[in-house]
Amino acid sequence: MIIHNMSPARLGAVSALLAVLLFSINDATIKFLSGGYALHEVVLIRSLIGFVIIVALIAPMTNGWAIMRTRRLGMHLLRGLLVVAANMLFFLGLAAMPLAEAVAIFFVSPLIITVFSVIFLGEKVGPRRWAAIVVGFIGVLIMMRPGTETFRIASLLPLIAAVCYAGLHMMTRLIGRTESAATMAFYIQIAFIFVSGAMGLVFGDGRFAVQSDPSLEFLLRAWVWPDPADIGLFLLLGICTGIGGYLISQAYRVAQAAVIAPLEYIALPLSVLFGILVFDEWPDAVAFIGMGFIVGSGLFTLWREAQPETAAPMQTPRVRR
Repeated sequence: MIIHNMSPARLGAVSALLAVLLFSINDATIKFLSGGYALHEVVLIRSLIGFVIIVALIAPMTNGWAIMRTRRLGMHLLRGLLVVAANMLFFLGLAAMPLAEAVAIFFVSPLIITVFSVIFLGEKVGPRRWAAIVVGFIGVLIMMRPGTETFRIASLLPLIAAVCYAGLHMMTRLIGRTESAATMAFYIQIAFIFVSGAMGLVFGDGRFAVQSDPSLEFLLRAWVWPDPADIGLFLLLGICTGIGGYLISQAYRVAQAAVIAPLEYIALPLSVLFGILVFDEWPDAVAFIGMGFIVGSGLFTLWREAQPETAAPMQTPRVRR
């Protein structure tokens, strides 16, 4: 009854906030598990649980088995590969760097989306948004600190993940008007299951797991049977990815993107909080300055896109981890 009485904007905001919380829990949990399990094993188990949630809970609430029907299967598969790449690269970064810093660098994605919209869609971007893009990338450089002893090669991983995510957003805009959120979520889980299963067949025996780098070790580690104490964490991951993905799609469906998109940035203070509480990771002053540059430029870009003359780029739902 409370949900039915909510305005679309409030319902969308509540859905987005819950989704961001679930995604933040997902990120922290995967980082926590990265020391004992292979990435493709974690993703496969998570995706199988998420798939069950979509089929058993979300599909009956929408169009049932009709969510499988599509005339754009190739586009769904390409989009699925992009989201798999974005996720796996981001998670590999989590294994080797502080949670908050990886999340902050990934949030450069709205700026890359703006650049891609110019390159691939021929959209116009004014000088103020170009300035915001420059400021955002300065923030990335501040956080990555190239040329210093604190530079981590792993910091490139969430940056490349953001590029893949921007490509995913372009694909979403191409098919979002004819495909439902449930259909897109269904095929994304299929892509996760297929790719992580294939990686398990190639790397799952651990024959390549001789790396000292935490990201490569996370990628190439042998599969092991989950410890009973960790089964609850795997279930949590599946719930977060299944329900979180649906909630964020619903948020963009029922409310204006100008209301929803800025709420996603709440993931950054959540990542700082989880980093401190779970991993004892305290960002230093330089990291906070870089975060400020990235968040400020991203929020300005989202605000400019919400203006009447440039509102179109934000009319399709985003897809998160």
